[in-house]
Amino acid sequence: MRISWTLNGRGDFFSKPSLKSRNTIFTLGQRGALLSPAELEGPILIPHTAQRGDSRYPYESLFRSQHYALLDNGCREFLFISDFFMVTGNSGLDLFNSIMGKTLSMLLKSMSSYVADCFDSIAVFLCIHVLLRYRNITTKRGLPALDRYWEAVLELLWPRFELILEMNIHSIRNTDPQKLGVLDTRPHYITRRYAEFSSAIVSINQTFPNERTHTLLAQLQVEVENFVLKMAAEFPSRRDQLIFLINNYDMMLSVLMERAADDSKEVEGFQQLLLARTQEFIEELLSPPFGGMISFVKEAEVLMERGQLERLKNDEARINQLVRGFSSSWKHSVEAMSQEVMRSFTNFKNGTSIIQGALTQLIQYYHGFHKVLNQPAFRSLGARSELINLHHLMVEVKKHKPNF
Repeated sequence: MRISWTLNGRGDFFSKPSLKSRNTIFTLGQRGALLSPAELEGPILIPHTAQRGDSRYPYESLFRSQHYALLDNGCREFLFISDFFMVTGNSGLDLFNSIMGKTLSMLLKSMSSYVADCFDSIAVFLCIHVLLRYRNITTKRGLPALDRYWEAVLELLWPRFELILEMNIHSIRNTDPQKLGVLDTRPHYITRRYAEFSSAIVSINQTFPNERTHTLLAQLQVEVENFVLKMAAEFPSRRDQLIFLINNYDMMLSVLMERAADDSKEVEGFQQLLLARTQEFIEELLSPPFGGMISFVKEAEVLMERGQLERLKNDEARINQLVRGFSSSWKHSVEAMSQEVMRSFTNFKNGTSIIQGALTQLIQYYHGFHKVLNQPAFRSLGARSELINLHHLMVEVKKHKPNF
């Protein structure tokens, strides 16, 4: 019979990429539709009908079909037994188990055989959530006949799901970035796998939250964050390290936000990391062309707070050079920065945000430069007349904002 479940391979973040498995092991895709009311209580699969079409189904679809049939027939059987034999309570449950017990044992044995070799944690997690919903249905109907069976299946599925997550946590913790081949600054396939996998689990887990799952995902996220830092450390320059980190954080955040809630721990964590590294990169980007002015502003602001600005009064040559250097080269420097950002970041929207942040920060530093030179200690400097008007600078900077 050709009706079979797909995917018996190992669900490891570091296994060799496979076109057959990349849309099943790590991504949810359309598989999550299984939990919608329409599909959850939809028609069961008929083996000989599906066989004619040479159909293949993921395991969770077979699981759903099998257990919906069990739910429907089990409830009807229990009601018939109760009415026909006029039994209630434990007597009814005992009679039900004497009739259905072998069938339930066979189902458990079949599942145990599959689960023992299964590394598709999304399939296992979907099966868990199918069962949680079916258990709710029998509870609402006031039919306890399948309660023990539900618990037995969950006791089979939960440990396997947790084991697969723990295996991935362990594999990430112990990997050596130097064994992954040549790195570049683009998002790495391992971080994409993590993002797709984590968003899948988070989205499934939202309806019936499970603290153990939250805990394991948090551990996985910590290990992924550490792994990304280890990979970034392979780049010799801090600028390349930051580009790699930003590209990977941005990619993971984008994938997570497609399915996870905006206030989920995973989303908030990567938002904070992305913001921190972006701010650091902006300073790194501004430093070569404008580092002299930035250092002077920071130094002067500290002295202003202490009332010691007079100590810079003898730096007239340095100040004149900064004023004239900025006026003559800022347009070329801004254009060069824009081009570098366009080359460095894979997400154009993120690149736009970074260059806009850099230009905003540049204006703030130049505003601080104006403020310092307007102090009494520097009012006699001839170079003050060569300062660019702030409003004019802002208008000119807008022209350099890239349109990705």
